[in-house]
Amino acid sequence: MITTQFAIRQALPTDQSRIANLMYFETQVHRHLDWRTPLDWLGAPEYWMLEQHGVACAALACPPDPENAAWLRLFAASASVPTTHAWRALWEVAQDALRGRGMTAAAIVMQTWLEELLRDSGFREYQKVVILAHNNAAVSLQNNPRQLAIRPMTREDLPLVAALDAAAFAPLWQNSLPSLQHALSLAEISTVGVLDGEIIAYQMSTRNPFGAHLARLAVHSQHQGKRFGYLMVQDLLQRIYAQGLTRLTVNTQSDNTASLSLYEKIGFKRTGEQYSVFSHAV
Repeated sequence: MITTQFAIRQALPTDQSRIANLMYFETQVHRHLDWRTPLDWLGAPEYWMLEQHGVACAALACPPDPENAAWLRLFAASASVPTTHAWRALWEVAQDALRGRGMTAAAIVMQTWLEELLRDSGFREYQKVVILAHNNAAVSLQNNPRQLAIRPMTREDLPLVAALDAAAFAPLWQNSLPSLQHALSLAEISTVGVLDGEIIAYQMSTRNPFGAHLARLAVHSQHQGKRFGYLMVQDLLQRIYAQGLTRLTVNTQSDNTASLSLYEKIGFKRTGEQYSVFSHAV
């Protein structure tokens, strides 16, 4: 069990190498699927380390972003401390810090051991994330009767894009303006859809060794169901295949029937991969 020889403190930017050692050299590691790595969040108040005689043996980070969603961005534990005990000690501190702030804690789970820890701490399965892929095939072109203009995204677009994102998604899945600013700097292809001078859709995609990944697609809630999402993806497929890339993947929620229908109509197929999303009202 955790005894007085262990201490918990906030992780600092100067702890980068010690956190990196936990992330890359230990086996019990959860990292959130995000634009930012866990190291990028160092310095946030909701980031803690468990130490034994000054040696880092576990870490947990759940800084809220957006403001009411505390995603589990990192949990890592070394073999020097039982994983269950390290989790309980760090999660107790995290709960105390988040309590009373209207937070929902959440995690995308890819390991059985993490699911067990979360269930024991009151987390429950919220939904699943499914993976789809579009391989190099003919793109089924549709007419653009309302003349949606699709152009590259600029940094000046981001405040409007953030507002669009907030209108398109439930709070847990929204992207804050700082996250979008960071995402734009990393994305391979980012575009906006403009209708009558107003940005009503956007997408951000990354490049990887296997092709590209559609990391974000949003259509303003007032314009959903009008084929604008289809046109955005159609344009993206043409752009990536013109670059010689041969595969585009995307994630979406298993209960998002509109999104699944969109991707399947344009030729995406489910890969069989899926991950559970667990949440807990703190």
